[in-house]
Amino acid sequence: MRINPIQLQSKQALFNDYKNDFSNIADKFEYDPKDTSIWERRMEHLRTRSYQRDALTDVLIDMNKRWNAPESTISTIEKLRDEESSVVIAGQQAGLLTGPLYTVNKIISVLQLAKQRQKESGRPVLPVFWIAGEDHDFDEINHLMMKSEGKMKKISIGQTPESKASVSEVEINKSSAEQWVKDIFGAAKEAEYTSEFYEQVQMLLEESETYSDFFAKLVYRLFPDEGLIIVDAHDPKIRKLESPYFSTMIENNESIAGGVFAALQVNRKQGYEMNLDSDLDDAHIFYHDNGDRILLMRQENGSYRGKNNELTLSEQELKETAEQLPERLSNNVVTRPLMQEFLFPVLAFIGGPGEINYWSALKPAFRAVDLEMPPVFPRLSFTFIDRKSEQHLERLQIDASEAIRHGVGEEKMNWLASRSAPPIHRLSEQVKEEIDRIHRPLREKSSEFGPDLEQMAEKNLDYIFKQIDFLEKRMNQSLEQHYEHEVAHFNDLDLLLHPSGGLQERVWGIVPWVTLYGTDLFCRVNEHTIPFHEDHFIVYV
Repeated sequence: MRINPIQLQSKQALFNDYKNDFSNIADKFEYDPKDTSIWERRMEHLRTRSYQRDALTDVLIDMNKRWNAPESTISTIEKLRDEESSVVIAGQQAGLLTGPLYTVNKIISVLQLAKQRQKESGRPVLPVFWIAGEDHDFDEINHLMMKSEGKMKKISIGQTPESKASVSEVEINKSSAEQWVKDIFGAAKEAEYTSEFYEQVQMLLEESETYSDFFAKLVYRLFPDEGLIIVDAHDPKIRKLESPYFSTMIENNESIAGGVFAALQVNRKQGYEMNLDSDLDDAHIFYHDNGDRILLMRQENGSYRGKNNELTLSEQELKETAEQLPERLSNNVVTRPLMQEFLFPVLAFIGGPGEINYWSALKPAFRAVDLEMPPVFPRLSFTFIDRKSEQHLERLQIDASEAIRHGVGEEKMNWLASRSAPPIHRLSEQVKEEIDRIHRPLREKSSEFGPDLEQMAEKNLDYIFKQIDFLEKRMNQSLEQHYEHEVAHFNDLDLLLHPSGGLQERVWGIVPWVTLYGTDLFCRVNEHTIPFHEDHFIVYV
């Protein structure tokens, strides 16, 4: 396995500044991730705060034992009792079969930074992955993209929750899930580990009650010895620990909302495109009622209502809920980072480009509840290349980094053009030049009869050019058919390295890779020491 860094510019202006021109957005964050002095400063801050370490440890051990977590995880959780321990944390929804590759990339990022910081500091640094189990957007996680007939095809599970229940509350419809797994593996190319992995997935599915269970059990199958800690944020025992923190968020709700709203306006005025919508009356807290997750809005009189007027609660009633029934509350993207900070001694948070985008507006929210935003690190980003695809790249003389950035469409057309002598496109251009020369006297003469006829002559030339373009297109299609086998290699490389015009990690899932190289593939990536200052990495498996 080789892992090579490449430069890769993000399409998001704020994320580019975060990685390359931090001074432009330094006021939006507490720490510069490239400043090596931040670690001692952050540890000093953590020492000033208190955490429910023993209670949280007990809850995490109980939760992870239910998932049959490996002994390495249980041992790591115990270290949380140590007052000098801290965590590196990241999170994601519980995607089916982990969802797109960026989920395992994020897990590798947590493991890497925790390992690097522990080695550097000599103090326990624990890797934590936060399942956002309270999220209710099932459509966002109910599918995988699989390669089928030369394109990526969405394969969705045949289950639709009856209400807007949190994913951690949605029981798996076993018959639908089993059929979905069959469909996924049916779309996968038969490889060395296909049968073995299929049996493992079937077993984990049978053992799981909810999709969060299924996610956690599979992650531990992929990362069995790394000491990764998984936490389901929607577990009732976690909610009980969060009770006082919900109360704090309710008491400071107006300041949280006002600060975030103002920060978003500043960011937009500075030309940064924001992927977070927030109004002054947003409570940034959900209320769970009869299986539905209801977003709360704050009213002028201090009471709260559902966004669609589903219910109304006084501030006192909401506080009593936080104190007595905290499992009825959950966070949104604004208050979730605050809850992580309240609950864990966070040494660093790891996020993707989209998360860092909206975190840039959260500094006022942290300060509103007397918290400090932790150091924020961009997650590691990978593109995997199998051996056969690497051979095709070499044979066709395609630079992998350029293919990741732009795709291989231009290389394919240039290759096809080289099969024709003279090249079809050049021949087409020469014909156009000659027709333009022959046609010019007609255009000049038509101008003598008035602007209408002159315009008609120009349209006539344009029509002829379009017919030449059409003929060129058909000739290229015929050429492609003649070299169908070679063209397929270009198309496959484009689908692998630049699917849907973007990164592999946002479209492809783990199944093709695990069936080809085994469940230990991502652990083998994690065995390397991977620097966080690079933009992207190519993993030659």
